[in-house]
Amino acid sequence: MRVLGGMTTMAIRWLALLALCAAYLQGGLNKALDFGGAIAEMQHFGLAPAAPLALLTIVIELGASLLILSGIYRWAGALVLAGFTLFATFVANRFWEMVPPERFMAANSFFEHIGLIGGFILIAWHDLKQPQNERT
Repeated sequence: MRVLGGMTTMAIRWLALLALCAAYLQGGLNKALDFGGAIAEMQHFGLAPAAPLALLTIVIELGASLLILSGIYRWAGALVLAGFTLFATFVANRFWEMVPPERFMAANSFFEHIGLIGGFILIAWHDLKQPQNERT
């Protein structure tokens, strides 16, 4: 079995991190480009005050993703997105309050987001295990 070179390994690792952050980058950009829609989303989920929370969501989604992708405080960005995802999952995917068929789709989404949280925790754990000068 051929071992990948250093540059290839780094590229694959960065692409994997990009894949984990893709929904947050897309969501943050969409909210930033349609701030009215972002406010409506907050109102839909009963979150108030809607405008500041929409702005905070944009900052979290884009800022934490950039920390992860840049390697600067990657562990912090990963933990922020893990916490954000946990909160958002309990707000948006309350499958236990739904009836079929909506319940099935919301339950799937809920547990998919739990998987993302696990991925972000692994990123933070892995980053914190590395010596400071090797975190990139």
